[in-house]
Amino acid sequence: MPLNKLHPNTWVDAYADYLFNYAVGRVSDAEIARDLVQETFFAGLKSAKNYKGDATERTWLIAILKRKVIDHYRKINSKKGKAEVRMNYSASSDSEGDWLEEQVADPFSSFENDAIENEELGLAIHGCISKLPKKQSMVFKMKTIQGMSTEDICNELNINPSNLWVMIHRARTALVGCLNQNWFEL
Repeated sequence: MPLNKLHPNTWVDAYADYLFNYAVGRVSDAEIARDLVQETFFAGLKSAKNYKGDATERTWLIAILKRKVIDHYRKINSKKGKAEVRMNYSASSDSEGDWLEEQVADPFSSFENDAIENEELGLAIHGCISKLPKKQSMVFKMKTIQGMSTEDICNELNINPSNLWVMIHRARTALVGCLNQNWFEL
């Protein structure tokens, strides 16, 4: 029996704001973000029968939205437009992270094409992470790649949660800039 169940009739009230804020932070355009959230809900309805209940409803919807963001960038960057991205997704992890960190396709949808591993993008991401200041890189990896809890990271590094989120925000901003310069603009 699945741990979690879908309740599509509550999605808009429960997740629309969260998904919109997530999307607008990635595409920096409110209209596009609204479209991506709408596409996410449609894709969720379409693939609901494939939901296994291993992840929370919100995590599952974020995974779909991440794929929509990737698709958006793929469409607008014609030179890299046909690139597919795949990652190893662990359903046992409740990490929601960020599409740049996790490169998540929709792991629950059989309607999505099988992604082709893109070593070039992986190298670009790792190259950009290596350019971050040491502490930002460490915090970013601990939170978004290793999936450590905020409390554990703060305890280990002797920082407060506000400092942690500032460092993660700065790391993400720097990564987006680096990838825009080194990947999307090529």
